[in-house]
Amino acid sequence: MKTWQKLALPVALSGAVLSGCTTMDAFTGESQVSNTSKGAIAGGLIGAVLGAATAPKEERAKRALIGAGIGGVAGGGVGLYMDRQEAELREELTGSGVQVVRTEEGQIDLIMPGNITFATDSSDVKQEFMNTLQSVAKVVQEYENTLVTIEGHTDSTGSDSYNQLLSERRAASVAEVLLAQGVAFERIAAEGYGEGRPVATNDTAEGRAQNRRVEISLEAIVADE
Repeated sequence: MKTWQKLALPVALSGAVLSGCTTMDAFTGESQVSNTSKGAIAGGLIGAVLGAATAPKEERAKRALIGAGIGGVAGGGVGLYMDRQEAELREELTGSGVQVVRTEEGQIDLIMPGNITFATDSSDVKQEFMNTLQSVAKVVQEYENTLVTIEGHTDSTGSDSYNQLLSERRAASVAEVLLAQGVAFERIAAEGYGEGRPVATNDTAEGRAQNRRVEISLEAIVADE
């Protein structure tokens, strides 16, 4: 079985869970999914999102094209597509503290420092940052032919193993917000790098604050030709 097929399994499984874990609403007579079942389905999708990070970009793109029912961007139109997406993100994120960076490879990186995203030693997204992530989701929803890769990072405080898990939980928390806003899970991958990719010194409080961050990378899905 190919990687993208394995990663598509949670969608089929979630359908099975939905059919087997419904209850009857006494007032409407209609079936509804229990809160427990919803949590299990969300957990399965988050697991798939975390697992997707191990797949090659080509496999992820194929999975998105098939699973999310999108057509991809024609090769010659990728630059303009990303230009427009970048412009909308800059407009939506003005004053948010998020850095919007266009790389030499043409992807868009959203750099979100820890001081605006998470409290120290926490993987719960700050309530005041929810609107910012919802703005990101709004643009990502509009530009549906985009792969979304979420990376969690920590400073060097604490053990390597603890920081690795914390970075993964933070990436998963951001992914959960995007999923809740309707972004197709086939387009999202989340991974944690612990303290292994610092962008500043860990010897100062300012440097550690920069290293505690989440980055979202956006890349165009090119249509099969």
